[in-house]
Amino acid sequence: MNHPRAAALIVIDMQRDFCSPGGYAAHAGLDVARLSSVIGNIARLIDAARAAGMPVIYTREGHLPDLSDCTPAKLHRSRAAGAPIGQQGPLGRLLVRGEIGHDIIDELAPEPGDIVIDKPGYGAFHRTDLEAVLQRLGVKSLLLCGVTLEVCVHSSLREAVDRGYRCITIGDACAAGDPALQEPALLMISVEGGIFGAVANTEDALRMMRAEQPA
Repeated sequence: MNHPRAAALIVIDMQRDFCSPGGYAAHAGLDVARLSSVIGNIARLIDAARAAGMPVIYTREGHLPDLSDCTPAKLHRSRAAGAPIGQQGPLGRLLVRGEIGHDIIDELAPEPGDIVIDKPGYGAFHRTDLEAVLQRLGVKSLLLCGVTLEVCVHSSLREAVDRGYRCITIGDACAAGDPALQEPALLMISVEGGIFGAVANTEDALRMMRAEQPA
């Protein structure tokens, strides 16, 4: 990273619907404790990014209250998983914007100056203004973390690579919904000479960001 504003930290879907009991992930049978296990590392990354003047960009997956932006295929998949999008739950309607479950968990709450991107799909670029935001900021490189590694992180990573961004996925700051998919999902990134960028751990990323902190 040559300048802190040339890179951005992308925090993917660290929402109550994925990280808290009673949310979408819990209804779908995912291990919420596992998904929450990366909160500490992500918090450290966010703190270091802010200190370095690096943009912190959060994504939130969710849909309009009338579900008009949820495709029939996605709605069908959610029903098959036992977590119908829009169904009422302890945190409000599952994956619906404006509900308690849709928001970022308290431990990682955005601060003034951070950017929040609401997305209706798995990838962070699909039907969002993320690319326009990155271009406005002059961002060329992305550090990605969050959940779930094998779905929304990978989808966002692949979209970013196709758009020409240099990407680093912070492996121990990402959690797969299925633990058996954690290592394979990380290994996929580095095939063919790093076809989807590089994989780093939190300590490596922190060293990079600290080197960019203003004197």
